Amino acid sequence: MRFDADWMSRADDRILEHLSDDGPDTPKEMADSDRVRFSRQHINARCKTLVEYGLLVHLGNGVYDITREGEQYLAGELDARDLESE
Repeated sequence: MRFDADWMSRADDRILEHLSDDGPDTPKEMADSDRVRFSRQHINARCKTLVEYGLLVHLGNGVYDITREGEQYLAGELDARDLESE
């Protein structure tokens, strides 16, 4: 069971799942995938927020990847309500 936080949106789990399964990717490529199904602009904004809370890392050139904490959240081992913005 996952423990999400008030600052999270519906897109966040899809983004984290996509990156966990498929590896580093850009918001444009995520938007073009069948899994995420949100606009590139919304995905980009959510990725920035997920970086602030340590669930994603920005690798440069618009590419994001999931962190160990992001994997722990997906596995239900991390309560996102305990995370603080950097």
